[in-house]
Parts: sequence; C-alpha cells; structure tokens
Amino acid sequence: MATVTLENISRSFNKVKVVSDISFQVPDGEFWVLVGPSGCGKSTILRSIAGLESITEGNLFFDDLLMNAIPARERDVAMVFQNYALYPHLTVAENLSFGLKMRGEKKAFITEKVEFVSQILDINHLLTRKPKQLSGGQQQRVALGRAIIRQPKVFLLDEPLSNLDAQLRDQTRTELKKLHDKVGITTIYVTHDQVEAMTLGDRIVVLDQGKIQQIGTPAEIYNHPANKMVATFLGTPAMNIIPVTYHDGAFWINEQQSISLDTSFSDKFPLNNGQGWDLGIRPECITLIKDNQEKSDNSILVKVEVIEPLGKEILITATILDSNISINLQLPIQWAGKKGDHLKIQLDLDKLYIFDPTTGLMGNEKLKYD
Repeated sequence: MATVTLENISRSFNKVKVVSDISFQVPDGEFWVLVGPSGCGKSTILRSIAGLESITEGNLFFDDLLMNAIPARERDVAMVFQNYALYPHLTVAENLSFGLKMRGEKKAFITEKVEFVSQILDINHLLTRKPKQLSGGQQQRVALGRAIIRQPKVFLLDEPLSNLDAQLRDQTRTELKKLHDKVGITTIYVTHDQVEAMTLGDRIVVLDQGKIQQIGTPAEIYNHPANKMVATFLGTPAMNIIPVTYHDGAFWINEQQSISLDTSFSDKFPLNNGQGWDLGIRPECITLIKDNQEKSDNSILVKVEVIEPLGKEILITATILDSNISINLQLPIQWAGKKGDHLKIQLDLDKLYIFDPTTGLMGNEKLKYD
C-alpha cells in the first residue's frame, strides 16, 4: 500500500490539455473517488496513475518514489475496468491466481490466497466455473478478486459497476465498501454516478472540464459546495437553481413573485439593488404550505407539471407561476394532488445558496449549518 501524490499533473493530446494542474494526495489506505460528467478527465487521471497514459507536466509519487518514468508493469497497481476482461478459457480459480503464477509464487501460497479472496468476495462456490457461466455481478467480483489477490500498492477502478443493473449495482457497491474495509488497499475509484461517489468515498474529487472543482468529504461537498457546478452535480434530485434580481430586501423572481429576506440574511451577504443572482435550494429544503395557511414572505407559487411517486415520497416537478423556471420538490407519499394544481411552497432561507450567474462561483460566504 502507498500514499499517492499528484503534483500539478497535466495531460495534453495534440497540444490540447485534457486535464490541467491536478494536485491531490490520497493517504495510505483511504478510498477516494474521482467524479464528474463524461469527458471531464477523470479516466485520464486514473490511467496516468496506472502508467497507461504519460504525464505531460507535473509529478506523480507513490510514497516518496517518483513514478513518472516507471513503466506500468513495474508500478504495482491493480486496475479494474468497466469491462471485466476475464480470461474466458480459464476457471474462476485460474483467473484469480493468474497474476500470482506470473510472479512465480509457490503453489501452496497461491492456493491459500485464492481461498482467502474467494471467501471475502463470496465466490468460493464458483471456483471451477468459467466466466461465461457467471452472472454480471459474479464476473465483477472475480475481476475485483483478481486485482486484490496480489495485494498491490494501489487499487484503481474505472467505472466497474456501470454494466450492472440498478439493484445489483447497489448490492455490489455495499460489497465493495466492505471489501475495502477488510483489505485496506489505497483505492482510487472513477465514476460519473454521484450516488456511488457519495456512498463510497472517504473523500471526493469533483472534476469538470479537466480541472478540479472541489475536494472534500461527501458531507462537506454536499453541504458546502464550492460553486454551482458542484452544487448541481451532487445530489438526487439535483439542486434547484432560480434566477433572481435583488432589490430592497427581497429576491425578485419576476414582477409578481419575490422572496423577502430578514436582516440577518442581508447582513451575511453583500447584496446590491439590481444585482442578479442564481439561488440554489435543494428539494428537501422546500416545504408545502397547506391551503388553510397564509402565503409567507419567503414562499412562492408553483404549478404542478410532473408527479413521480417514489414509494417513500413523491417527487414533484413544478413551474414557478408567471415564469418558465422549473423546480423540484419532495412531498410525503400521502399527498393527493394532481397535475395542474397550484401549490404554495416555502424555501428554507438557512439552506439557501447564492451563485454568481456568470462564473458560477459562490457569491459570498454561505450561511453555515450542519
């Protein structure tokens, strides 16, 4: 196992930088996740760590050893790809032991390791089968086992669950977390799935357009996003963004609807009349005002457009009246409304974010909350 350090890593193709100035350090034994939209450079970073891509600028270290010029085969990393790349003519046991045999390990040692890994992954009953006789989830566990059986310094995973169906992906994600707790190998995991990132990572590196947007724990990134990209990418459903203009103690959505602010809010934000902002509010921070309740100063009127029952709750997509702004909210499963209904909803001002509409950066220091 090793501490992995990236110092100002860049990778260029035909003089175009696909990743730029990437710097972070993964402590020995931790599980880090690189997440971002397709094309953001996360797989390029992973392949650069593995030695499958050359580094154009910057330095890569495993502990204190500079790895830039060390070939992939000598880096002592194990990698699992989206396609599991199992040897079809070999049994599960032979697939697991292949790397150890190539190292020239003794037969007794190999047998012991295969037994140990197959029990951890619950595939010991599959050792005599070949890959075509396995389900997708079983093949995935074999690929994981083949990677970890030789106890590499670094374990790299490039969207290994993307070929599985939703239920199996959830189950395997749990198994992967348990596996890391048992073996403790330094792990870097690439995904575009923010649920995987939030549930698996000790820390998350959010990427966009080849650059790091934010690094932090799942809670830090969810509660204190660095910019609008991070705020809207992490979270299901996504954070709502409402364009507004500030004037005389209120955010105006249009001529008919506004959100009044108390002085404590205004004191924390340097707001100027006529200034435009993008307000961010997560769906779970919006509450429904009952028909017999009066409309409050920080509530707005919306029209129900789409109703999606999710079992434990209902996801509503609505449009703010007299605008084309769409907003999502979560209501109790007991809610009995219908498409076309007009609702009064209230925003929790303590959970409100404001972003510069041009740069996407936080307009100022966000209200702090746990």
